[in-house]
Amino acid sequence: MLALSLPQTKRYGCTISFTSTLYLCPVLDLLLEKIPNELQAELRLGLQEALVNAAKHGNKLDPGKSIFVKFSVTQDFYSWIISDQGQGFSTQCDCTNHSIETLPPDESENGRGFCLLYEIFDQVHWDQQKTQLKLCKQVKKNKRQLIFSNMYS
Repeated sequence: MLALSLPQTKRYGCTISFTSTLYLCPVLDLLLEKIPNELQAELRLGLQEALVNAAKHGNKLDPGKSIFVKFSVTQDFYSWIISDQGQGFSTQCDCTNHSIETLPPDESENGRGFCLLYEIFDQVHWDQQKTQLKLCKQVKKNKRQLIFSNMYS
């Protein structure tokens, strides 16, 4: 089940919730609907990793638990806040200073996701309990886009 809430503001945003599942195509499609085509593949990969982690590791694929995503677009950022109903985790990740040599091997089932998030998003923040993740991607507009968007704001 997928629940959706759309605010009545100029700034686009929505909040969705869904039961823990690995069938994420419709969720990803909805979360990427307002994203320019040239960014969609990269952001899809990052969001899929974050949502799989929430469902699989956070909620342990328990269909009785939900995942919540708040998405917003501002003039400067695309942002997603992803929350699960799990117990959090204690693993420390030093992905900001990683290199290819320190990543787990390609055939490894776990361990590459955090580093992938830090590669794709400009900001990655966990809450203290590590059940909520905020991901941000900076909007890089050229001068022409800024003039056009300001004309219609």
